[in-house]
Amino acid sequence: MPHPLTFHQTLPKAAMPTASTWPVEDVLDLFELPFNTLLFRAQEAHRAHFPEGDIELSTLISLKTGGCTEDCGYCSQSVHHDTSVRASKMLSPEVVLEAARKAKANGATRFCMGASGRSPNDRDMEKYEAIVRSVKALGLETCVTLGMLRDDQAKRLKEAGLDYYNHNLDTSPTHYNHITSTHSYQDRLDTLGRVRKAGLKICCGGIVGMGESRRQRAELISQLANLNPYPESVPINHLVPIEGTPLADVSPLDPLEFVRTIAVARIVMPEARVRMSAGRRELGDTVQALCFLAGANSIFYGDKLLTTDNAEAEDDRVLLEKLGLKTRQVTEVKARMPGLEDDHHEHSHAPLAG
Repeated sequence: MPHPLTFHQTLPKAAMPTASTWPVEDVLDLFELPFNTLLFRAQEAHRAHFPEGDIELSTLISLKTGGCTEDCGYCSQSVHHDTSVRASKMLSPEVVLEAARKAKANGATRFCMGASGRSPNDRDMEKYEAIVRSVKALGLETCVTLGMLRDDQAKRLKEAGLDYYNHNLDTSPTHYNHITSTHSYQDRLDTLGRVRKAGLKICCGGIVGMGESRRQRAELISQLANLNPYPESVPINHLVPIEGTPLADVSPLDPLEFVRTIAVARIVMPEARVRMSAGRRELGDTVQALCFLAGANSIFYGDKLLTTDNAEAEDDRVLLEKLGLKTRQVTEVKARMPGLEDDHHEHSHAPLAG
């Protein structure tokens, strides 16, 4: 049985993973429950920890696209793959802030920002900090994904007001070498440790449908659940095969296996926001409805998800209305942000670094 890898060794003991919390075999047992039994258990966990049953709407924007030196097999932004994505400069501050305003007007409570690359350089860090401050001033939760971080970079993002840092484990330790070779699984865990050490919340999940086995999906969920504490936000991505990448021709995952993955994540991480992320459009309304039943309570909401299409906002609103699901409100986010006043921040035009 693979032993969960560890966070960065300089972390205090309280932040270290606890290998015995959810052993792989126990997680695998959940995957293998009868489908109805699994969904019933997931619903019990969901209702116990999220009695309101609301759905969090998050919007994701790509600050800087393409030109990444890493060789992740699923990614269209890697320079190692021949795809239609070309490197672009960082978006202008005005474009980012306008997108954040639009996201909030459409009901999003969290604004997520991604930039391609192995890790941020010091010049760009100043721009990212300014962007975080300005988006946070709108009353939105902020999340960024910038690759691997040093301790000082994590601390700077925290001081800028960042709420969440996204850094996915992608897959299980035993499948990882089939997906990327330019950085290790431990590199990812070390970044998560530095982020947690800085006092940031963690958004961390993975991608299913990359040719992994059910056991390897259980290994991924075990890794996530054994982080101490486990991530507050857990995105579960359904692979969208992209022409020109090594995973372009991988056999598609059975949609019901995706639902099972959502349900297992809900059971072992009952207080996390479990998010349906990439690949929702391909799943269709019926499978998405099953995912909500299985405990998914967060979605990426909008027209684009980095470089792949996402379900359009209007389609999402129609689906949620058909299912009778309400959404998390912006006021609930503001209530946890002392010092934010509507009159000031609704019309804030705080300058961003150019």
